[in-house]
Amino acid sequence: MKRVLITGSGRGIGRAIAVAAASRGFDSVIHYCGNRAAAESAAEAVRALGGTGTILCFDVSDREAARTAIEADIAAHGCYYGVVCNAGVADDNPFPILEDSQWDRVLRTDLDGFYNVLKPIVMPMISERIRGRIIAMSSISGVVGNRGQVNYSAAKAGVIGAAKALAAELAKRQITVNCIAPGIIETEMTAELPVEEVKRAIPMRRFGRAEEVAALACFLLSEEAGYITRQVISINGGMF
Repeated sequence: MKRVLITGSGRGIGRAIAVAAASRGFDSVIHYCGNRAAAESAAEAVRALGGTGTILCFDVSDREAARTAIEADIAAHGCYYGVVCNAGVADDNPFPILEDSQWDRVLRTDLDGFYNVLKPIVMPMISERIRGRIIAMSSISGVVGNRGQVNYSAAKAGVIGAAKALAAELAKRQITVNCIAPGIIETEMTAELPVEEVKRAIPMRRFGRAEEVAALACFLLSEEAGYITRQVISINGGMF
């Protein structure tokens, strides 16, 4: 069973990806930082579908903690076939009043997390000659920019650039690297948005579902997606 690490998979899009991947025969490794109960619930769902339900706990913004946890898991259970870099935070404010701490927290989690998670994983994939899959979750904000989200847009745009460069490096190893850029998806992060106002900006006039993002992620994890790399795939109901 091919192991796939999904960061931030206790809730929301990450959980949906973990469960969908398990339903398609992958062994989803659950990662969380703060909510153990949510991670346990996701792991139980994975186990019900035949996976081991392994749980890892670390802060993706903490390089040493990420390296230690990932290296220990690989040593104990073997290399990953795939990674979905999903963990992230948003901390919005108009730029003139954006706090230093808001900039730092978002960049260190959403952008530095890409490096911190993937750095200890890529070389083992290469050494084991795994024709693996790497997916980085970006955002519509990283593609077009969004008012009040200069920090988040910068981080998510940075993820796109990093993923495209890494894809070019790993292509000859048959390891694919792609980005998914969701629009407005029904999760805890979007629960406080003015729903009707936001829907008017979406041609499909609805929010996306986490399960729809998960279906895309599972396709990119599949053998059939072996010739798709260095791409940014938007899933946003036609917003642009």
